Amino acid sequence: MQQLVKIVITGGPCAGKSTAMSWIQNHFSEKGWTVLFVPETATEFISGGVAPWTCETNAHYQVVQMTLQREKERLFEKAARGMPKDKILIVCDRGMLDNRAYMNEEETAWVLDQIGANEVELRDQYDAVFHLVTAAKGAEEFYTTANNAARIETVEQAVELDDKIIAAWTGHPHFRVIDNETDFEEKMRRLMKEIAAVLGGPEPVEIERKFLIEYPDIAWLESLPNCSKIDVLQTYLTAKNGEERRIRQRGCDGHYLYFKTIKRGTGLKRVEIEKRLTKDEYLIAMMDADVSRRQIRKTRYCLTWGIQYFEIDVYPFWQDKAIVEIELSDENEPIEFPPQLKVICEVTDDPEYKNARLAEI
Repeated sequence: MQQLVKIVITGGPCAGKSTAMSWIQNHFSEKGWTVLFVPETATEFISGGVAPWTCETNAHYQVVQMTLQREKERLFEKAARGMPKDKILIVCDRGMLDNRAYMNEEETAWVLDQIGANEVELRDQYDAVFHLVTAAKGAEEFYTTANNAARIETVEQAVELDDKIIAAWTGHPHFRVIDNETDFEEKMRRLMKEIAAVLGGPEPVEIERKFLIEYPDIAWLESLPNCSKIDVLQTYLTAKNGEERRIRQRGCDGHYLYFKTIKRGTGLKRVEIEKRLTKDEYLIAMMDADVSRRQIRKTRYCLTWGIQYFEIDVYPFWQDKAIVEIELSDENEPIEFPPQLKVICEVTDDPEYKNARLAEI
């Protein structure tokens, strides 16, 4: 059975995306993956004379760019499914929601209406998103516009744009930020490690820590550009001993995607297999619901803080506490919590705070 994974490599100006593509090709080809690259649409357009400043308006430009970009990705997937290969990795040089960073709210709403799409669909269609931080943040001496004709930003503009791109992708279930705290070669190695964690072997291992916190300041969370609110409905399915099976509806404002997850193991390291479902597949799977458990409804706030990605779950039956989770690339990775989140204790290994236990009737 073919394994097809589609990821996005994004980032601020002069972040190392071009070099990253070469590293990905070499690294994962050696591991048996067929690697396909969807080229950056904006660079193609701007180099060909089609740009926000040559079109009628920026919004009209975004419509044509996003239309072509979506079609390119669709055709790459179609071609990949017809290839006699077991493992195919599609790498998108920027994804559909990168365009969000170049528009205001009104422009975004108009463009999405024109192309018949919504943000949830465009954001969560990818298996993972990796953001390379611009050299203008922490490696200013290496920031240049000389190697890309489509790059026109100053250092200050590059920093602002980097923040906007991070905000645009915040909310994706598998979003990682790779900063400039190390030298560039180590930055690339960290990216390879993060991608490898998503690809895994036949069964990827998830490293996750979970903390009980005081009920968060919702107004503060909702005021942040780098925080996204997601509605989650989780249903547990009948399962064998030692295995957890669940389906999940995830999205907002009436726009939802559907997932099925199988988890095995306990503690920090667990095997997690996740599959995206169609709405019909989701409804069929619902017939296998474990009737001894209630559905779990929660509001999830996805927060990018520095390079770390927190998922804050607020439950309707708790008024004094909440849960925050963070996925790590290394079990010894230090965690820097926002000062506004008041940690009570770690509950990674406490069965009382697992969703499966909270679902018990």
